[in-house]
Amino acid sequence: MSAAPSSAGQLPGGPSLPQERRLVTAVPGPKSQELQARKLAAVAAGVGTTLPVYITRAGGGVVEDVDGNSLIDFGAGIAVTNVGNSAKAVVERAAAQLAAFTHTCFMVTPYEGYVAVAEQLNELTPGDHEKRSALFNSGAEAVENAVKIARAYTKRTAVVVFDHGYHGRTNLTMGMTAKNMPYKHGFGPFAPEVYRVPVAYPYRWLTGAENAAADAAAQAIDMINKQIGAENVAAIVIEPILGEGGFIEPAKGFLPAIVEFAKANGIVFVADEIQTGFCRTGQWFACEDEGIVPDLITTAKGIAGGLPLAAVTGRAEIMDAAHAGGLGGTYGGNPVACAAALGSIETMKELDLNAKAQAIGATMLPRLRAMQEKFDIIGDVRGRGAMIAVELVKPGSKDPNPEATAALAKACHAEGLLVLTAGTYGNVLRFLPPLVMPEHLLAEGLDILETAFAGL
Repeated sequence: MSAAPSSAGQLPGGPSLPQERRLVTAVPGPKSQELQARKLAAVAAGVGTTLPVYITRAGGGVVEDVDGNSLIDFGAGIAVTNVGNSAKAVVERAAAQLAAFTHTCFMVTPYEGYVAVAEQLNELTPGDHEKRSALFNSGAEAVENAVKIARAYTKRTAVVVFDHGYHGRTNLTMGMTAKNMPYKHGFGPFAPEVYRVPVAYPYRWLTGAENAAADAAAQAIDMINKQIGAENVAAIVIEPILGEGGFIEPAKGFLPAIVEFAKANGIVFVADEIQTGFCRTGQWFACEDEGIVPDLITTAKGIAGGLPLAAVTGRAEIMDAAHAGGLGGTYGGNPVACAAALGSIETMKELDLNAKAQAIGATMLPRLRAMQEKFDIIGDVRGRGAMIAVELVKPGSKDPNPEATAALAKACHAEGLLVLTAGTYGNVLRFLPPLVMPEHLLAEGLDILETAFAGL
């Protein structure tokens, strides 16, 4: 099998795992195939797998499987391991907490780690107003609790979401999610009082990208006023860059218009930063790009270096609207996860991962745009920082091309590059490398991708 030249590529405080692509078997190899057979016999069929290679070690920009293959990681566990899979501060803090105690339930006997994470979130999220935070287990939990808090504060019930949005897999968040398959199909009925309006999708806006912001905002506001009544809306919830929908960056001006409408009508504006947060877009939070200060912000994924943790952070008067005991959960703000989050945030600051994300974008976007000039199936290249995507179409049109997307992902996987797909139409390749990825691996991954395009 082919392999890149060995290069340790060590990072400050980083992994001892060699930072190299190494293929010693086919992907997946025989040991992974054996484990996959066990998975199929033991795990529910509804739990899918993008690439059935079974991992034994991971760190920096690679994952190593049971067969000894080392793959370049352009997925970061879906934007989770922004600081890498084994960042020193995360490992050390989590290990120390694990040795001290694993759980008491913060609602029973609290501990400092939860408070310290809340303090960090209150400081890092946009706005200099007084804030509060509450910790949970997953992004879907965070979104669901943001809705609860907004309803408690406004005494209203309606929730407005957007085309192409994704918010989770619980009953309420499935209802808030736009895409049917695989997230919603067969799982209804869903929670009521959820309403969907257009989003400014520049590439696919019928009257042109230059009109997307104004037209989409006007349509969304008109629909809210006519079909719901602004006075009935508790919350407007949107991802500043729509993740599972295909890394759609709304046209500039759209989000500020929606924020202005929400503010004028007493509606809580919620920024869902679960995939975009924690340096992923080259800023701590993607909503900062247009100077947006949300009333509430939901976070998860990149917060704790791979341990399960999520949060809602927002204006103190809104966060405090829920009655005592109304927010929480047995595992919410688990002490080991909190320790990992403090180590993750420490690493982001120490290594200036916002700058690193910007550098990744500065490398990836020109290479991908050059590929767009060569390969007519690339309809759009978009993204910010280390949250980048290409949308694939049938040549000569904007018709989605999910078949080519799947084939490209498969070709990349076979060559030791882990990539993910996304998009409402299943036609987007999304790239989410760990922010600590060495430059040589980033370049090699792009070479593999270009070769895969050429081989279609």
